[in-house]
Amino acid sequence: MLTIGCHLSTSKGFLAMGQTALSIGANTFAFFTRNPRGGSAKAIDAADAAALRDLMAANGFGTLVAHAPYTLNPCSDKEHAREFARECMADDLVRMEAVPGNYYNFHPGSHVKQGAEKGIELISGLLNEVLRPEQTTTVLLETMAGKGTEVGRTIEELAAIIERVELSDHLGVCLDTCHVHDGGYDIVGDLDGVLAEFDRVVGIDRLRAVHVNDSKNPRGAHKDRHEKIGEGFIGIEAFARIVRHPQLRDLPFILETPNDLPGYAAEIALLRGLAE
Repeated sequence: MLTIGCHLSTSKGFLAMGQTALSIGANTFAFFTRNPRGGSAKAIDAADAAALRDLMAANGFGTLVAHAPYTLNPCSDKEHAREFARECMADDLVRMEAVPGNYYNFHPGSHVKQGAEKGIELISGLLNEVLRPEQTTTVLLETMAGKGTEVGRTIEELAAIIERVELSDHLGVCLDTCHVHDGGYDIVGDLDGVLAEFDRVVGIDRLRAVHVNDSKNPRGAHKDRHEKIGEGFIGIEAFARIVRHPQLRDLPFILETPNDLPGYAAEIALLRGLAE
């Protein structure tokens, strides 16, 4: 069965997210570890986290895909911003142990005209500071659309970050379908070719999750504007190939489309149907 869900609110706690996921037909979900536009984080309720773990085990949930806040920029040109990113990520990785064995996804950041090479150096340096040998969480670098000075716009940039991290066994990649499409990769006409290139440069074993989003823009636009499944430039036929692809179908799929819960329930049912 396809492992699929969407972003859910943490406002009512861990167990409530699991129950909401079940109510919309999901068997995984994403959540922000703290305010996505800020830095505050709620205290962890150990009993609540344990209740979620029990619910997941009883209902065959797949791996969760937590998300770092958007405000993190590990390769900022400002030292205080880099320190904020370091402190948040270090704290998040400790907090993630309340639901061990899951994924923590983050945007590599923007180099702010320092150059991609400097950005790669700063991102890998931060990861070398925050990763711990004993952690059970795998940190995922997200593929980016390439707007502005984003780092991670190419497979090669992701590989360059991973290659410089000492504890790289704790690293993986989350492929965002809108981002790679907007970044210029032809996942509509040549999905096999894109995945073969990823395997050659990064290694397909590093690919751990998929953000499944249509795009409001044509391939190569570098704009990152998500659309509902089948209503954008990627299209329903391409998503059928994505959810059935042998190198993708067993990964957790997370919807980030412009939707409410009933809309996500419909897209989950749609993609499950396409996967059969």
